[in-house]
Amino acid sequence: MSNLELKNLSHPDEIRDLPKTHVEVANLNSDHTVMRATFQPGWKWSECVKPTAGTQSCQVAHTIYNISGRMKIIMDDGTEKEIGPGDVADIPPGHNAMVIGDEPCVMIDFSGGKSYAKLP
Repeated sequence: MSNLELKNLSHPDEIRDLPKTHVEVANLNSDHTVMRATFQPGWKWSECVKPTAGTQSCQVAHTIYNISGRMKIIMDDGTEKEIGPGDVADIPPGHNAMVIGDEPCVMIDFSGGKSYAKLP
């Protein structure tokens, strides 16, 4: 028998705050996480998250839906993409990112919540 579970990101199980970074995580009983991340204008992974992660680039995989704002993703191999409102993306480990423009970037991440913005 399965267990139906309902959570609301307005009442997250966990909150992680780093410079220009606010992360709300819901942990589900199936060992999944859903994360809402808000990145303020001027946010760069290399400046705001790298000191906590301790890696040269982000080593967390992300499956995201972008609600608002824009973000540029730069893969370690030099590939670049810009994500905007309504976009969905599968981002493998090995990337850097930065907010583009004056609007906060708000994303829902269906795969990276377990370890993103946490000490290793």
